[in-house]
Amino acid sequence: MDLATRRRRTALFLFFLIPGLAISSWVTRTPDIRDQLHASTAQMGLVLFGLSIGSMIGIISSGPLVGRVGARPVMGVGTLLIILGIAVIGVGAQLSSAAGVAAGLLLFGAGMGGGEVAINIDGAEVERITGRTVLPALHGFFSLGTVVGSAVGILCTAVAFPVIWHLVAVALVTSATFAYAFRAIPHTAGADKARQTQARTSSPRPKVWKDRRLLLIGAIILAMALAEGAANDWLPLLMVDGHGMDQALGSAVYLGFAAAMTVGRFAGGFFIERFGRVPVVRASAISATVGIAVVVFSDSAALAGVAVVLWGLGASLGFPVTLSAAGDSGPDSAARVSLVAMIGYVAFLVGPPSLGFLGDHYGLRTAMIAVVAFTVVAVFLASAVGERLVEDTATAAGEERCEAVD
Repeated sequence: MDLATRRRRTALFLFFLIPGLAISSWVTRTPDIRDQLHASTAQMGLVLFGLSIGSMIGIISSGPLVGRVGARPVMGVGTLLIILGIAVIGVGAQLSSAAGVAAGLLLFGAGMGGGEVAINIDGAEVERITGRTVLPALHGFFSLGTVVGSAVGILCTAVAFPVIWHLVAVALVTSATFAYAFRAIPHTAGADKARQTQARTSSPRPKVWKDRRLLLIGAIILAMALAEGAANDWLPLLMVDGHGMDQALGSAVYLGFAAAMTVGRFAGGFFIERFGRVPVVRASAISATVGIAVVVFSDSAALAGVAVVLWGLGASLGFPVTLSAAGDSGPDSAARVSLVAMIGYVAFLVGPPSLGFLGDHYGLRTAMIAVVAFTVVAVFLASAVGERLVEDTATAAGEERCEAVD
């Protein structure tokens, strides 16, 4: 691996770290923010729809923007929106303004939904350039960010540190990290996809969304991303309201989830190389199902807290493994990664707020049964992430040769 590629990979690590720091800072302070807003569970669900709306805007626009201007500008603008969003959330909480918090979440969602799709596309490109399994480790840095952010958030909660100063400090730290990382991303990152996008527009070949196997991969990432997103949005409140924990302990349980996610992602490459994608994804889905089910059905707060580790380990590899599978599922890998990433981020960012309405009527624990149902389906669909067929490889190679001739 040459120096430029190594710097590019390191920069991508930091680009994944930033949203992890930001989202965990928000999540660990949700009980405090809920109290400052004097909001019910359903009202918090409405506030979270700011995240959903922003996410949809970002997700829908990301693929076309990467095709038009390349990955680098989309990554940059998306990350800046995340940083701005976390600061606005803090100001909104300080003003006891639900609209202000929702506006911050809208900015955050637009940045994460748009920027993260672009970062994943570039990560898949680095994976192809290096010939190594990279995406699990990249997503591991997102989880590492959630661990660090959660630890700081728990400390701030325990000492009653004001939410506004906590989140503004996070915005400053992530701004400095972004300024350092952005320089290492080449201006040409993803720019070659514009020509390919234009060629696809005039080409009669089938669209990737008609690929049955790719849609099955999309169904897997939908289930696993929903499991991850549900924890990111609701786990502290689930433990506080559903299992009677105090706010600091509820945030500590989320830290355990984040730590399990981090371990799963950094260890994931080893297990994928040793056992293959299909067994790893199936075992992950089973682990997530068991963990969430125990949290839902057990009345023991201690047992639920331990089960969160299974939840985190199970959800950890959903994103990176399915994106890798999408990238080599056939020709036009950028479009395939973009489609599956969009499905994943819809589930991760848009799905969990809907659980707030179920939670208001039936309780958060009962609402999580919907997540269990999705992860059960993922267990049976796991075979879709198997290695690409030989004829697919040949087809892709042939198209690459044609493009080279063109």
